[in-house]
Amino acid sequence: MSADALDSLTGAGIAATQADSFGPTAIDVPAESWVAAHEVLRDAVGLTFFDFLTASDELTDGFRVVSHLADFWGGAHVDHVLVRTLVPRDNPTLASLSDLYAGANWHERETHEMFGITFTDHPNLVPLLLPDGFEGNPLRKEFVLASRVAKPWPGAKEPGESDHAPAHGAPSRRRTLPPGVPDPDTWGPRPPGSPDPDPLAPAQAASTPARPRRAGGERRTRKQAEAPPPADQPATDPEA
Repeated sequence: MSADALDSLTGAGIAATQADSFGPTAIDVPAESWVAAHEVLRDAVGLTFFDFLTASDELTDGFRVVSHLADFWGGAHVDHVLVRTLVPRDNPTLASLSDLYAGANWHERETHEMFGITFTDHPNLVPLLLPDGFEGNPLRKEFVLASRVAKPWPGAKEPGESDHAPAHGAPSRRRTLPPGVPDPDTWGPRPPGSPDPDPLAPAQAASTPARPRRAGGERRTRKQAEAPPPADQPATDPEA
């Protein structure tokens, strides 16, 4: 199925490429070919079942929109494909699939309110889950949950520590914030041209991979360094 899908897309003049994926076959297509690619997959390949559409925040690369299409045949046998594209962060706009797949309607509404992606030609792009008047897009990585900043994070304390501990008790050994949460004084809406820090900076810092540890043979513990020599090996006089 993956070869048929890719061949059908490229045969239709769409610059599609197969991507690495741990699950179903994933095919990347340009944003401008988003609707055309799904039309080919539905009509020429037979992927008539629309399962879901969502997105992921790729920071400076933009937002990756993903749909999952399937074809049921031969009893329990299922062919399925992930279709992906990237939209820029400064103008996250993509054509709607609601005319091709009716099931895409509310998936696009959810993705719109959670990531701020606009789906053009959608018949009713209004909030689906969030309350009226909610500001922001909760699944963007720069979005900070106010409760995370206002309320102490459980991981910021050692076991047994408490805000109600005696004033002269032992000081905490660490005070940390949840991963990706900035200092309370540096987050929130900013007017254009504000000198405040980039709201993406905490998310980018949290996504930076940790420095790899040394190989086991390069590190010796103090106990190993001070261990006495074996019985059959005479001790060496350091002043000799």
